[in-house]
Amino acid sequence: MEKKPLIVLAGPTAVGKTKLSIQLAKLFDAEIISADSMQVYRRMDIGSAKITAEEMEGVPHYLVDVLEPEDEFNVVRFQQMAGEALKKIYAKGKIPLIVGGTGFYIQALLYDIDFTEDDGDRSYRNMLESKAAAGEGEALHRMLRECDPASAERIHPHNLKRIIRALEYYHQTGQKISEHNERERRKEAPYVSAYFVLTDDRSRIYERIDQRVDRMMDLGLLDEVKALKESGLPGDATSMQGLGYKELYAYLDGAYSLEEAVRIIKRDTRHFAKRQLTWFKRERDVIWLDRSVIGEDEMLCETVKEHLRKKKIWK
Repeated sequence: MEKKPLIVLAGPTAVGKTKLSIQLAKLFDAEIISADSMQVYRRMDIGSAKITAEEMEGVPHYLVDVLEPEDEFNVVRFQQMAGEALKKIYAKGKIPLIVGGTGFYIQALLYDIDFTEDDGDRSYRNMLESKAAAGEGEALHRMLRECDPASAERIHPHNLKRIIRALEYYHQTGQKISEHNERERRKEAPYVSAYFVLTDDRSRIYERIDQRVDRMMDLGLLDEVKALKESGLPGDATSMQGLGYKELYAYLDGAYSLEEAVRIIKRDTRHFAKRQLTWFKRERDVIWLDRSVIGEDEMLCETVKEHLRKKKIWK
């Protein structure tokens, strides 16, 4: 079966993916699928730096503004929704452009990784979730380090959802999820793909992150979080784990001052960008687009063109 074309534009937060993605979509007659774990939610516009209708410039977008903040969103659901979007885009004879910073989601889609193994027994997961709710996240991470050190190394101690999934997988199968994922990653991609990662000088990324957080606060991020809280959305909802949301929710609960909340958002977003870059460096067949070397968007577009011609994705 002939492989279909697929373009990926990934990169750390605040590096400028949104603007470049629109230029690329227009250039290659592509439609965009968002690989962002927060922009999928309605009523969460400011903190997710969600693309606006005006910024889309008429380019169709998928997986943006389609779930309620109460809804669960994970890698399996992303695969299902993105798979449906791919079918629609290919049916139009267009090229899909995957855009986002969630490397785990991109990897899952690109290599069609299977995460669905489940024996239906929820008791072990319920026990782990009870531990997490009781503030025993560090203990869970230690448990993971004992049975699957490679996963513990890759998964941040605060990412309780993925820690629980890895422990559950080990419990169900006796296998390490890190080894399962590595096997899945070695599968040949079902697409003719070009996987671009946009980056820049680290200090410029960090500077843009700080400026972006200040701008979000000026635009009313606190009011956005307040409205979500007042609507009854609990602090432990999946959507509330996003950067900016969980810190301001904690501020509203009296955990710390607003100034401290903003400082933590900036610090943790910088740490997140660093982890994103580490993730992308481990991915195979990545084409790096470094602004500090190539230049601004016009030159980046030319570089992308060259690579797509070589891969025969674009003539």
